[in-house]
Amino acid sequence: MADGGAVRRVMRGETGGATGHGDGSGFWVPGSQILWRYRENAGHGFHIARPVTVVRDDEELLAVWLAPGTECVRPVLADGSSVGEEPLESRYTKPRSVTHGHWRGTGVLKLARPGQPWSVWLFWEPGWQFKNWYVNLEQPLARWGGGVDSEDYFLDISVHPDRSWRWLDEDEFAQAQRDGLMDAETAAAVRTAGLAAVAAVEAWEAPFSAGWQHWRPDPSWAVPSLPEDWDRTPAHVSS
Repeated sequence: MADGGAVRRVMRGETGGATGHGDGSGFWVPGSQILWRYRENAGHGFHIARPVTVVRDDEELLAVWLAPGTECVRPVLADGSSVGEEPLESRYTKPRSVTHGHWRGTGVLKLARPGQPWSVWLFWEPGWQFKNWYVNLEQPLARWGGGVDSEDYFLDISVHPDRSWRWLDEDEFAQAQRDGLMDAETAAAVRTAGLAAVAAVEAWEAPFSAGWQHWRPDPSWAVPSLPEDWDRTPAHVSS
């Protein structure tokens, strides 16, 4: 079960300064290849790892591109079956493992502000027809030499081009609490963070107003490879 410190991290994003990444500024240069990972909820180690290419990284924003066909790590049930196909009542209590696969469909642009307890993902249909923004509620990203780490908090928000929005996965959010993956205090902090994200949507603040839906990846970028030690424990993290 998550502890009270997780709540403080959600609400305040307790961090240090950015680590150095080769250009002397403490930030990754565009075109750098890093890992975007998620820890297991109320567990140990990582169960999601996605190699991505840095689009922008500075004091205001980290933007990365998850290219189609990228080899990723995702969770599965111990028998290899899909987590999403398991009934909700047993989805978070059955033993799990991880598997390697490739990102299907169009790519995803991920945007995260330092210390903010959510990231915003942009999705497109084939042919670069913009689909929607997706607000992923999570711990503020922790930076290390090879990428960024977080813990997903189940609850999400879909934001559409007409500026309408709706909550997603409220049933999973409730089930995770019933199964002890987060305590009531953490859940309340996550909901508060979600309401803050909704306020940003309704005020049409960045990144929704920033025109990122018109962005396109550099065609010279190679699809990043998944390193063999994708699950290594960082020696030092900051955010």
